[in-house]
Amino acid sequence: MNRRSAAALALAAVLAAAAPAARAGLFDDDEARRRIEALRQELSQQGRDNEARIARLEESIRNIGVIELVRQIESLNAEIARLRGQLEVVANDNQQIQKRQRDFYLDLDSRLKRLEGTAGVPTAGAPTSGATEVPAASSGFGPRAATKEDQAREMKAYDAASNLFRRNDFPSAIDAFRAFVKEYPGSALAANAGYWIGISYANMRDYRNALAAQEDLLTKYPQSPKAPDALLAIAAIQAEQGDSGSARNTLEDIIARYPGSEAALKARSRLAAVRR
Repeated sequence: MNRRSAAALALAAVLAAAAPAARAGLFDDDEARRRIEALRQELSQQGRDNEARIARLEESIRNIGVIELVRQIESLNAEIARLRGQLEVVANDNQQIQKRQRDFYLDLDSRLKRLEGTAGVPTAGAPTSGATEVPAASSGFGPRAATKEDQAREMKAYDAASNLFRRNDFPSAIDAFRAFVKEYPGSALAANAGYWIGISYANMRDYRNALAAQEDLLTKYPQSPKAPDALLAIAAIQAEQGDSGSARNTLEDIIARYPGSEAALKARSRLAAVRR
């Protein structure tokens, strides 16, 4: 073999050895590109997943806002309902106060008319001087003459007790009405005073003394115009205490004993409501 042939063979051998390395380098570049592409796709998918997760979080936040708004609306509705209930209680209390005031004004009007009549028109056999003979049943002074000053003091004492009741100062009203009854036991207003003593106790939720006061009125003044009202108050207290049977019996007793009274009219109405 000559030198040129040997050189050719050597070159061929070198090329043959270098060819696999070149192919391996080409394959390594393709693999790297595939991995880069896979990583790019993975990153892109992760980005989409993150966007979807963020969208869900935003929707959750919006939902939380709606839920909180609904909760606040429900809370406001409950507060409105509570306020309406308080308004109903106040309205009922106001009606009761107005009724008590009407009763007081009727009492005062009847007393004024009675006193004006006895003072202005002398009866047969009565003295025509400044004093007027007042029957024992309508005055606390017995058979002796009651002066205008005596009558004025009586009215002033009753009005003072009435004003305490109107101011809802029930303990003081009870003391004032008791003092009135003690000083003027024969007054035409003594039964009224006993009635308002019972009502004052009822307003204080002292039902035992409230019942005792009304029963005392019925014992001492059975013919008083306040007697049917006292029975009506007793029926109301019995109903308040849950004794519906006794309340019904008392209402029926009012109708039987005082059929033409305003209390009997109320008793019929209450009985009809109970029976429904």
